[in-house]
Amino acid sequence: MRKLLLLATAALMQAAPALAEMRFEATLAGHAILPAQSMTLPPGDAPRDALIAGKFTSPGNLRTDRTGSIPGTTGPAPSGRPTGIALPFVGQAIQGFSGIKPVEGQPGAYWVLTDNGFGNKRNSPDALLMLHRIRPDWQSGQVAVEQTIFLSDPDRRVPFRITHEATGPRYLTGSDFDPEAVQPVADGFWIGEEFGPFLIKIDREGRVRQVVETVIEGRAIRSPDHPALQVPASPAATTAFDSARSGGYEGLAARPDGSRLFALLEKPLLTAAGTPEGRFLRIVQFDTARATWTGRVLRYRTEEGTTSIGDFNMIDDRRALVIERDDGEGDPSLACAAGSNPPGCFANPSRLKRIYVVDLGATDAEGFVRKLGHIDLMAIRDPEGLARTQGDRAASLPRDRFGFPFFTIENVAVVDADHIIVGNDNNLPFSAGRHLTRADDNELVLLRVPELLRAR
Repeated sequence: MRKLLLLATAALMQAAPALAEMRFEATLAGHAILPAQSMTLPPGDAPRDALIAGKFTSPGNLRTDRTGSIPGTTGPAPSGRPTGIALPFVGQAIQGFSGIKPVEGQPGAYWVLTDNGFGNKRNSPDALLMLHRIRPDWQSGQVAVEQTIFLSDPDRRVPFRITHEATGPRYLTGSDFDPEAVQPVADGFWIGEEFGPFLIKIDREGRVRQVVETVIEGRAIRSPDHPALQVPASPAATTAFDSARSGGYEGLAARPDGSRLFALLEKPLLTAAGTPEGRFLRIVQFDTARATWTGRVLRYRTEEGTTSIGDFNMIDDRRALVIERDDGEGDPSLACAAGSNPPGCFANPSRLKRIYVVDLGATDAEGFVRKLGHIDLMAIRDPEGLARTQGDRAASLPRDRFGFPFFTIENVAVVDADHIIVGNDNNLPFSAGRHLTRADDNELVLLRVPELLRAR
């Protein structure tokens, strides 16, 4: 009997890595698009500064008041490509969805979070932070924006100076926070952000109720964008921080009963030497009733080639979905050959865009959660031809295969027992992954993935 048990244990141990590599099929069941240049007006009581957004996106973050005078590109030459949209904008852009969750009691509607604005806190003081209720129509391919909630701090709950400090409504901007993940609760929303990184509680009107510092294993965790840090006066001096820039909370999952949040960092924590602590990310547990960290920390091991996670949402009380991605954009069939340069090809095309299913209730001795398998977002089946666009890719590729070749894919949530919804962050106007020289739209896809959702 003892020998049989040992043999069985060995077989299970050998099977575990193979199971983690199990790939499930994803079939396109719907595709809806919100055009890139979709705008909304700021609230009537917002500062006039908010009427034109993107004024500080020029080199050196110097003010540029003339609208449409700063061309959007995917980066500097020779790899950068024009996107066809220029800053500053009249109004506020409904863009950069970074976090999604179904609206309870409203089938087909979703909460989506607009992130910090234009990529960093220096260039986004005129970008207002927003939460939207949207409704994709899979038949027409359109996306309706049904409600927009602007984030604000009228009760002065934010413990540091904000951009609109001296105003009454105190609307929050992309220089105050970088919101990247959202979880609705009965009396509002919890938001995971990256500058702190912080957890932020807002009410149903978008007003801040609480800002929570991150504590992991008894120590406060700060990024270089934390408001308490500053550049040293001497170039020889250093400022200590623990989380990489743009490495704070990119995912925020919640148990179905809402009692616990699981906040997932986008990138590894840093050592005292400034290097990543390993090829893994921290998942930090939060008690919503007490509004405090529980002290429980899990570890999520990323795949070779993964640079960031994109989103994190629960399937049930222990299994969750996690997006892993590289920093590429564009279809690899149009990768630049030796001696060729953009804009006629993609210098760094998408290679790794996946959604993993993991079991938070199955951890090893080091606290690593178990991976159960994944789908490949670059190889989605489309036998019914539901894709609204294939974008720029080689003509030889099969028409019944659909890819999601975006730089940042930051939205995934369960729709029902067989389907999930996935969306990109279009980084307006700096990303062009669907087309070579056209800014990405906000795309949402409905994927049929029964095997992924049943994996255990």
